[in-house]
Amino acid sequence: MTTPAPPNPALRESATFPRSVIAEIQRAADTGIYDIRGWGAKRPLPHFDDLLFLGASMSRYPLEGYRERCDTDVVLGDRHAGNPLHLDIPITIAGMSFGALSGPAKEALGRGASAVGTSTTTGDGGMTPEERGQSKTLVYQYLPSRYGMNPDDLRKADAIEIVLGQGAKPGGGGMLLGQKITERVARMRTLPQGVDQRSACRHPDWTGPDDLAIKIIELREITGWQKPVYVKVGATRTYYDVKLAVQAGADVVVVDGMQGGTAATQDVFIEHVGIPTLAALPQAVRALQELDMHRKVQLIVSGGIRSGADVAKAMALGADAVAIGTAALIALGDNSPRYAEQYAALGSAPGCYDDFQAGRDPAGITTQDPELARNLDPVAAGHRLANYLRVLTMEAQTLARACGKSHLRNLEPEDLVALTVEAAAMAGVPLAGTTWIPGRI
Repeated sequence: MTTPAPPNPALRESATFPRSVIAEIQRAADTGIYDIRGWGAKRPLPHFDDLLFLGASMSRYPLEGYRERCDTDVVLGDRHAGNPLHLDIPITIAGMSFGALSGPAKEALGRGASAVGTSTTTGDGGMTPEERGQSKTLVYQYLPSRYGMNPDDLRKADAIEIVLGQGAKPGGGGMLLGQKITERVARMRTLPQGVDQRSACRHPDWTGPDDLAIKIIELREITGWQKPVYVKVGATRTYYDVKLAVQAGADVVVVDGMQGGTAATQDVFIEHVGIPTLAALPQAVRALQELDMHRKVQLIVSGGIRSGADVAKAMALGADAVAIGTAALIALGDNSPRYAEQYAALGSAPGCYDDFQAGRDPAGITTQDPELARNLDPVAAGHRLANYLRVLTMEAQTLARACGKSHLRNLEPEDLVALTVEAAAMAGVPLAGTTWIPGRI
């Protein structure tokens, strides 16, 4: 919610202690507990907006509008799997659990992704019949908690994603507060109903990359060596984590930057742990290149992807695909002005609502309340998501054509420049108008 301006224009606010910080100190002093919320980092961070494409003019030959093809398909997981994923677009839906999200929201994600030929992902807590039934391509997340995990569902999935960390909370486990643990959620997760749940921050049956290699082989054997195995890491020590994931046998590596969202975790974690997506992506690419595995092991990048420009820039920097979470929920109807009065009653406003942990979402998305969940029509919401994914794809194609590329995967760092010294150093592309890449001789 927007903070009102000081009543007297002559009053001067502290940069170190602005009113938002004062309010948080006062809240902590009043309650004695740390703040928990959803969404992702809200502080300003270097991001894809700090990069620009160099469109064609004289020295490059552009493709003509919509008359010349610009393809978007991607194959994920063909390193070892008998049945790699063949997606029509390189934009996937990130893992978001049933429990964190309502049943209609999970169904809507499956409907929207299937309509445009891409995949969705289960999240913590297991696979629901609605999600499997509406998802043409479904990735099953294998998390430290093991909530809802069973071999039969692994076999029903089209790929498996071993989650070692998330961008919003690398090194920390998830939360699902008691008000969202209904009888169905409790049964799926083998938990007591109505009791706060905390997921583990690390897997219980391994302590390092050698154990991960054993686990990957175990999952391959369970699924007959047919399903691709992803490894997902939160962006921190990305260069080393990607190398270890590849050496352990991953078919696909997912790197989630700190702009990635969460259903519920400590605010201090969201804002102060991890590195931005823009900083993590080039590190991941460098690790793959040094192993001679770039494009052989596919790289999916997530964390703050919002537009076709973000998609195209991520692919130009070396990603094979991207994943969206928060943006997908917004497309379904999260933070819609339609619910302005209901958000106000909760002390928030459209564009600011982040109390996903509370289970009182009027949009019916981050709730287990059956009355609120009925506010979300999964068919209409799935249509909205499909529309959004189509727009992202068309925007990315438009930019690729302007750079003379007939496929999104042909975009490259040479097509980009940076607006700031920080972005140039992180992305490894020149500062606009120069040939200078900070940090390189």
